[in-house]
Amino acid sequence: MDLAYGPEYQAYRQQVRDFLESSKEHWPLRSGLGKPNAELRRWQSMLIERGYTARTIPKEYGGYGGEPDILKSRITAEEFTRAGAPGGLAGQGVSMLVPTLLDMGTDEQKQQWIPKTLSGEVLWCQGYSEPGAGSDLASLQTRATEDGDDFIINGQKIWTSTAHEADMIFCLVRTEPDAPKHQGISYLLFPMDTPGIEVRPLNTMTGLAEFNEVFFTDVRVPKSSIVGERGQGWLVANATLKHERGMLGDPNTAGTRLSLIIKLMQEETVDGSSLMENPVLRDRLLRLQSQVLAMQFNGLRLLSSSIKGESAGIARLIVKLQGCELNHQLAALAIDCYGELGILYHGSPRLRARGNWQRQYMFDLGLIIGGGTAQIQKNIISERGLGMPREPKPASPAVKSMAGS
Repeated sequence: MDLAYGPEYQAYRQQVRDFLESSKEHWPLRSGLGKPNAELRRWQSMLIERGYTARTIPKEYGGYGGEPDILKSRITAEEFTRAGAPGGLAGQGVSMLVPTLLDMGTDEQKQQWIPKTLSGEVLWCQGYSEPGAGSDLASLQTRATEDGDDFIINGQKIWTSTAHEADMIFCLVRTEPDAPKHQGISYLLFPMDTPGIEVRPLNTMTGLAEFNEVFFTDVRVPKSSIVGERGQGWLVANATLKHERGMLGDPNTAGTRLSLIIKLMQEETVDGSSLMENPVLRDRLLRLQSQVLAMQFNGLRLLSSSIKGESAGIARLIVKLQGCELNHQLAALAIDCYGELGILYHGSPRLRARGNWQRQYMFDLGLIIGGGTAQIQKNIISERGLGMPREPKPASPAVKSMAGS
């Protein structure tokens, strides 16, 4: 069996390498959450122009307009990881809302929001979790009452990433209060500068305020802002959550981290010997490398299923759990490689890599909880993927009282 790439793909690989080599002066220094600056937006434009990001999104919506190609997607990811180059913009708008709108939005919504989101002109936040509705999201209580052609929204959201910088929000609200909890929810898009919205930052153990509380007081939103059908927001929300889990478990992120750790272990020394010669650290590295490879091959399985229009089944269900835990373990290895320097934080003169590994270690610990806790993910895998029975619900106090009598 010949597993080598054919001439077309070898040429494509060289094209990607040549671009990355010639464009180093344009690589943005800043990445991650938050409003993209001019440097990031320029890099995003360069990547879209060549099909290295937004490859299959139609040109009419600001994408490259190419056909799905598993091998080219894989080669692009490999070469960006090998070069240590920054990828395209990601986050809640690009990675979660855009594919949701492509599947379920009106043509007007696609034309209005996808190009601006892909380019970085518009930054989005996600209004899902509430103080009493986290893993049990369908229990949300933020309500929208009718007033002519508008909804009036009152309620609260929490753990809202980038809300303090976002231009827009995609938000779940209860429009039919008498419907069962998984029904009567609608999915709305509206500006974050709408009167009645208050954002309060939440500081985390990273020392930063990546998350926020958002309060809605008589916020007026047009009914035309609904994505999908009124009262069917749970269906739309689950489409978005599918893309969120894929974003949080991106194998390319893990691959880039692995490459950085390999370089770290080759360059850092203790008593004149590189860390790569340390058998304990090297063994941990090899175990994590095998997990990264498994994650990347699972990503190819997902791409294949998507192109064929097939259900990926359990292959998709494991992504978020595997990705978040693996990224946390990679950051832990990097910290341990630095030894006592790995515990430094916040402006120490001996801080290495600007404290990125320490920050990622703490942030990734939160992501094991966010987007559906590891325990919830395991329940989803067992029940939906493996067909195991649901855990019995405890009896209500009234039932217990009757049984005791």
